[in-house]
Amino acid sequence: MTFFRSAALPGWFVLALLILSANAQNLGISRPRFGRSYDITSPYAIEEQEMMQKALTPGFEEDSFTFARLKFDTDMGGRYGRGRRGWQDDAPEADLSLTYRLFQVTTFKIHPGLNYVDITPKELAKYPFVYVAGAGAMAFSDADAGLMRRYLLNGGFMMADDFWGDEAWTHFYAEMKRIFPDREPVELTVDHPIFHSVYPFAKEPQIPSVPYFWRQTSYDPADYFTKDHSPHFYAIFDDKNRMMALICHNNHFGDGWEHESENEDYFKMYSEPMGYPMFINILEYTMTH
Repeated sequence: MTFFRSAALPGWFVLALLILSANAQNLGISRPRFGRSYDITSPYAIEEQEMMQKALTPGFEEDSFTFARLKFDTDMGGRYGRGRRGWQDDAPEADLSLTYRLFQVTTFKIHPGLNYVDITPKELAKYPFVYVAGAGAMAFSDADAGLMRRYLLNGGFMMADDFWGDEAWTHFYAEMKRIFPDREPVELTVDHPIFHSVYPFAKEPQIPSVPYFWRQTSYDPADYFTKDHSPHFYAIFDDKNRMMALICHNNHFGDGWEHESENEDYFKMYSEPMGYPMFINILEYTMTH
């Protein structure tokens, strides 16, 4: 199974990332830009999708970044899984908002549209970067675990997000061990280059889920014993020390993208200084190492 033309991005993409202002506190983007009815058929989204499409170079439309969301079966057991949407959490608003903001604040090309990826060789081969929402409730069959192992070892990358507490971590860890029985997640500290590749972070970013931000409480009802309330970033590496997966535990980047327009304090505290800059860091680092 072959994935993409190269594990690295084209040179123009890397250059576009490097010319960004290295100020994680102010991307200079305005809000609000859409309301609660924002979806792929809304006038806002249609206009933005057309802008991104027109910006693609004719004949080189595939030389662009595509944000792809991984579809998977969901284990809804336990307190964590109750009421969750699994892989669809924050879609489509988060996907649409993130891709347009990348288009707006950087100079690189962004492939428009929504991309929901089935775990099949044909589908996975199209996308070198997949995003996992609701990671603490995901469940892989033996066949899916084998396909994900091949995908990641052959140059693919997975960003896991949107799960909190010990119960969700235990479930996620067990599913990842089905993919890589012989590999352990390595916790990253803030001095790792991924936190400084374009935008510098003095501490690990943490984005709360919107309902709990409004209530000013922790992400209840998750249990925080071993992992506590702090953000934890883990990576899984291949034999050449290439990062194959980044795991964002006690974090909700998807809400940072989806809900950016609903509360100005949330936007200024989380979406603009953390949600978008950290994703750009992740993208630059993983696609150039």
